[in-house]
Amino acid sequence: MKQKFTALLLAILLLCGSTVTATAAMSDSTVNEAMLNTAQYLTRTVKNPQVGTAGGEWAVLGLARSESNVPYDYYPNYYAAVESYVRGCDGILSDKKYTEYSRVILALASLGKDARNVAGYDLTKPLGDYEKTVWQGLNGPVWALIALDSRNYPMPQAPGAKTQATRQLYVNYIVKAQHSDGGWSLQETSSASEVDITAMALQALAKYRDQPAVSRAVEKGLTCLSKKQNSSGGFSQDGAVNAESCAQVIVALCELGISLDDPRFTKNGKTAVDELLTFYRSGSGFSHTKTKFFSNQIATEQGLYALAAVQRARSGRNSLYRMGDARMVDLSGGSLTTGSGLPGKHADVSYRPVTAPGTTFSDIDTSPNLSAIESLASREIVVGKGAGKFGPAANMTRAEFATIVVQALGLPKMETTVFKDVHGGKWYSGYIGSAYNYGIVAGVSKDRFSPNGTITRQEAGAMVARAARLCGLESDLDDSSVRDILAQFSDYPKIERWARKDMAFCYQLGLLDASALTVQPRTAIQRQEMAQMIYNLLGVANLL
Repeated sequence: MKQKFTALLLAILLLCGSTVTATAAMSDSTVNEAMLNTAQYLTRTVKNPQVGTAGGEWAVLGLARSESNVPYDYYPNYYAAVESYVRGCDGILSDKKYTEYSRVILALASLGKDARNVAGYDLTKPLGDYEKTVWQGLNGPVWALIALDSRNYPMPQAPGAKTQATRQLYVNYIVKAQHSDGGWSLQETSSASEVDITAMALQALAKYRDQPAVSRAVEKGLTCLSKKQNSSGGFSQDGAVNAESCAQVIVALCELGISLDDPRFTKNGKTAVDELLTFYRSGSGFSHTKTKFFSNQIATEQGLYALAAVQRARSGRNSLYRMGDARMVDLSGGSLTTGSGLPGKHADVSYRPVTAPGTTFSDIDTSPNLSAIESLASREIVVGKGAGKFGPAANMTRAEFATIVVQALGLPKMETTVFKDVHGGKWYSGYIGSAYNYGIVAGVSKDRFSPNGTITRQEAGAMVARAARLCGLESDLDDSSVRDILAQFSDYPKIERWARKDMAFCYQLGLLDASALTVQPRTAIQRQEMAQMIYNLLGVANLL
């Protein structure tokens, strides 16, 4: 009887043990599947990564540190774009936002590339200027430390700086900025601690915990984040539970070497990793919040590199930002000569170089098209609406859209007398004349253009499709192909017949986002949507 009981007890223990093992394995499998799927989605949607907050360095970092498969020329083409960008702005990525340097340094470090010689420029050098680095607030020293420590760069010397930076100065700045509750905020004037910047501060301080003051600051920061974690394991920023906050906390824990199921960060059996995966959308990356079912570019990129951090921690490899183990990538042999355009483009179509590096706007932080807006603004293809704002959700006039298309293609201004309502001397007359003469626009009637009329999505699609053909992009779609492409949208019959081929052309090339369920052809296009269309066109046409 005793032997039977012992055997039964042993069987139960073995069963329990196998259940725990299976659960852990399943968790690894789930994370791996989400990471692989997200990486595949990113390489489909970010085909030509550029220098930028979204669709650029963070995508490259996530793909490289997750060791995901990418097309053979993916990284070489990105590096060619970086070199072109750096040359175009004479090595000055921004005269105010020094996180621009830190972001590029990190992406290059993930590819095993030394950032001290990029097209002949040392991109680490600006981080030697203390005042200029901390000018933008806490983000400056946080990312300067993370970037410089990624490959253990020596502190760059800045002879013209008012104060020569040191790592210790940056560490002291971060520690001093900590709030009484243990958290940090982006702006020094704010007394409310924020999850994202608190997690980023901890990431930067991770390597300096041998200093008693830093060790105390880290512990207080962890306590703050633990208190801010909600009952489902997630975190809020600006009142909304979101993927990015989860991602930043995960990266912080991994950089600090803290278990992801540490009791301080497990609520009701749920961890930050569990919560992050609730934002995952199979086949389309991550959404920003749970109420948004469509993917968000920034959430997707941060989600990917957070999952990479998880898997690196579980397998005992270097953390996300400790890149001594980064594989040296051959960055030569890219298939594109950046900015050269495509064979068959019109001779007058020209590359627009970066002339205003680091340009941004105060109202685009949450725009899904942030990277596109910043990229076009850095080339002065788009401008703001005053007071440092872009007006991402504002509508556009037909004249404004025609102007931006002409500027994007670098076409010369021309006058036209075809349209009675386009008078010479108006700011837009030369742009409309050029767009008409190059076959990009037509009027609303034989002799009227309606320059101040609001442009619709189908009108914008038609203009961009004609511009694409001017760039050497050809796609002779027959009626059957047009129908097949547009049939996926429930409202495609509402597209005017004259615009259907052009709209299908835009969707086929990826100039318009096909993940939306509707076309909304007669709806006014927003400024942020316009920026994304033009950005996509220039990328496909090799004019970025």
